[in-house]
Amino acid sequence: MGIEDRLAGIRDADLLAEVEAARGGFLFGQIVEHILHRQRERDAAASQRDAVENRRARMGRDQRRRDAVREVIENEPAGPENLQHIHSVLALCGLPYRDPGPVREFFREYGRNTLSLVAGRLKSPLTGEMEPQGLPYGPKARLVLLHLCTEAVRQRSPSIEVAQSLSGFMREMGFAVTGGERGTIRQFKEQLNRLAACTMQIGLWDGEARARTLNVPPFRSLDLWRGAGGEGLAWSKTVEFHQDFYDNLIRHALPVDIRAARAFSGSARKLDLLFWVGYRLRALQRPLRLTWDNLHGQFGAENASIRSFRQAFKADLAHLCEVFPRLPLALDDNGMTLQPADPSALLVPPRAARPQPKRA
Repeated sequence: MGIEDRLAGIRDADLLAEVEAARGGFLFGQIVEHILHRQRERDAAASQRDAVENRRARMGRDQRRRDAVREVIENEPAGPENLQHIHSVLALCGLPYRDPGPVREFFREYGRNTLSLVAGRLKSPLTGEMEPQGLPYGPKARLVLLHLCTEAVRQRSPSIEVAQSLSGFMREMGFAVTGGERGTIRQFKEQLNRLAACTMQIGLWDGEARARTLNVPPFRSLDLWRGAGGEGLAWSKTVEFHQDFYDNLIRHALPVDIRAARAFSGSARKLDLLFWVGYRLRALQRPLRLTWDNLHGQFGAENASIRSFRQAFKADLAHLCEVFPRLPLALDDNGMTLQPADPSALLVPPRAARPQPKRA
């Protein structure tokens, strides 16, 4: 290829400026060849971006989000700024997916163990009454717990500083702040109050003759205060976890990639799957086999029949695998198998071990 043909392949203004600056100088032909190579690299990258954009244009909104998150996670490993934390108990025991209505107690089975969630009451700064709160439910309740656990781990304190208003807290979570009857302010406020009032119990059974019940009260105290203009409730500056819950959280905090959590922020079950798979894979030494009955007991609270649950669960798990395509799990007619994972396939890879100093 002659020099004129190579020059004709260079189009970007900054590269053309480099050509002109080198014109007439020593090794001009080699410089042009190098600049042409850079132009071709740019063209290839632009072509690849166009292909990705065209492919995503044919996707639905949620699939586009998952595909974008997968690409980011593959190219940008989770750093401290991307990591949040959830209590391991909450990774194993999901909250209700939908509003339970007037029901005051919720049970969920996971293997031989049981979660019991009991709704409570809060002292209202508006009326002075102890007002009943419903059971926490849905994706917003899970994300609130994720955020609060993360702040406790980061600050290394059961008393954590949060936003001075509910709106500020929501912005920290990355959500738009909208008012009104159906706005996000009201939705988050409701879940915050429900979480603050509830109590949890975990029932453990060895399958033979021994059973144990653990009281797991997440919060010791929090303050509620009258919002600006007397409009509803808002968070105080401080929320305090129960000391036992906090101590266990510090010992057993499960890291979560917040980019993936945000990709599934609209689905409670997908968040539960994200937490649960992340927890299981980090400790799994041999294949874990779960039947459809096992899976239905843990993840099928909203599906009355195994048949409807299987369809919904397959779709949700497929979405998780879109973001993490190397997850070592498989579904078949009998249930699901989870294989031990190479650290590189984990949802949040472990930190690299620090080299030990050599002894003299």
